[in-house]
Amino acid sequence: MRSTAGPRAPHPAPADLGPVAQLRAGRLGRRLVQLYVGLVAYGVSLGMMVRGDLGLAPWDVLHSGLIRHVPLSLGQAVVVMSFVVLLLWIPLREMPGLGTVSNALVVGVAADGTLWLLDRPDVLVLRTALMVGGIVLCGFATALYIGAQLGRGPRDGLMTGLVRRSGGSLRLVRTGLEVAVVVIGLLLGGAVGLGTLLYAVAIGPLAQLWLPLCTVRLPK
Repeated sequence: MRSTAGPRAPHPAPADLGPVAQLRAGRLGRRLVQLYVGLVAYGVSLGMMVRGDLGLAPWDVLHSGLIRHVPLSLGQAVVVMSFVVLLLWIPLREMPGLGTVSNALVVGVAADGTLWLLDRPDVLVLRTALMVGGIVLCGFATALYIGAQLGRGPRDGLMTGLVRRSGGSLRLVRTGLEVAVVVIGLLLGGAVGLGTLLYAVAIGPLAQLWLPLCTVRLPK
């Protein structure tokens, strides 16, 4: 018998909301839980890739290079660089939200906690599993915190702000930013490897795969 229910409604894309509208948009309890689960998972994924020791995500190449020259842990470097990036939002006139500030703080703390709990395995298979697992978890964590609709992360906001101001394509701006931070990270002695390349190729498709499922439907 043919169903009369009709097709399922598509999952919505994240809305472009201002800081106050993000908090007033409804379902705040669910969205806050999802936001912080996503940010903690993001920090855990960073720690997993570090312990895999097969290369880091582009921005983390920069962070790992920075800590070779200043007395900071990796998580502290993530926090410091997040606030440095937020200063670049000012001329771009980007507006931070609760998720933006939370991103700047929580990811670094979760990364340091993970590094405290995990040791670097000696077996290559285990290191590879940590690298791949970290990339997959990072893609899911990205979809979680973006889908909570409580503001972009500092680095995401820098990218979208540059796109809006320059009129360039998102892909071009993102690629340019990530190449720049990898080069600076390399000059500082950051950790580049197979994981860096795999992350660059996989993170976009992984986040796009899960984002429709993780985007919280907001009341109209």
